[in-house]
Amino acid sequence: MRLRHIAGSEDFVLQSDAAVQEPARFRGRWKEDFFRNDAPIHIEIGMGKGRFLIELSLLHPEINFLGIERYDSVLMKAIQRRKRAEKEGADFSNLSFLSIDARLLPEVFSENEISRIYLNFSDPWPKTRQKNRRLTSPVFLRIYRSFLKAEGELRFKTDNEALFRYSLESISSSGWSLLEKTEDLHRDPVLSRGNVMTEYEKKFSERGNPIFALYARP
Repeated sequence: MRLRHIAGSEDFVLQSDAAVQEPARFRGRWKEDFFRNDAPIHIEIGMGKGRFLIELSLLHPEINFLGIERYDSVLMKAIQRRKRAEKEGADFSNLSFLSIDARLLPEVFSENEISRIYLNFSDPWPKTRQKNRRLTSPVFLRIYRSFLKAEGELRFKTDNEALFRYSLESISSSGWSLLEKTEDLHRDPVLSRGNVMTEYEKKFSERGNPIFALYARP
């Protein structure tokens, strides 16, 4: 996926107090040294412009949230959105962002440090030669296992049926347990409860596209 680069976005992120600089220094100590509380930590990988995580963090002040985004041009938009909400009185003491490639997350999080991972409308990387780039590939599931609690959860949403089918196979072949699945999230009486929509999800659902979702555990 090619994204338009925004000049100055790297410096913007580097200078923002909403983005964690040198996150590896908190590895194994996120609760004690960064958040300074004992609340569980949930992360979203590929958070985009931040709509989902910003809303979720406001709904759940009892949880710590970290948004992971590798593209500074996109992360800048999320930071700006957060700043606008702060000007209206929102408290984001439980939310911060990281500019990092997901492959490097084991350098940032230690074993059993994360309670939940959100993957929302990830790039499907449709070509066979790109399959290891998919965030639900066995390659990434091994990465997540290195820091997700044994009783933790991976929550995945997509409008791409092929990616959903692939993800189900990947979850099974990687030895993860499938907890829940749905092929029409917004009409599922159980999994739709408390669902927070992303920007893509709102757009796709307005077009009438069904939203696929699964919950899994390592």
